[in-house]
Amino acid sequence: LQWSSPPEAIERFKSQEIWFPPPQFYELCRLCNFSSFHELHKFSSDRALEGCERWMPVMLTASDGYIELLPGDELYPEDPDYTGEKKIIMSTDKKVEDVMKEGSVFHRIVIKNINNLAVYVNIQAKYKHINPLMINSDCSDYNSRL
Repeated sequence: LQWSSPPEAIERFKSQEIWFPPPQFYELCRLCNFSSFHELHKFSSDRALEGCERWMPVMLTASDGYIELLPGDELYPEDPDYTGEKKIIMSTDKKVEDVMKEGSVFHRIVIKNINNLAVYVNIQAKYKHINPLMINSDCSDYNSRL
């Protein structure tokens, strides 16, 4: 067990020392917006009464990977399957890169393989929340502040 800041945890994930699922990767990218625990605490306290939103990621299977679609993404279904009863399967023969080139409104996690995740968000977060930094786990082209 080792303490890591969010950027350190992402670096450890990239080097395959540790692994965490896409939702945790997304939240670590969100935490990278804060430079201190005090700043995170202030943000949390300030937006605590704003409300929250129920999310259900919807998986889009591409020919070379997956895209987890989140609310607000242009490909997110109007009526997502919250219970798993509808057995909705979204798939395309296109490559992930082609799906990304065709799109313009993103709230998604691209999954090339178990250790290659990327977060893409260009929508306005609801309820005064903060979007994650857009981080790709296979490169270091982000400016983390924590």
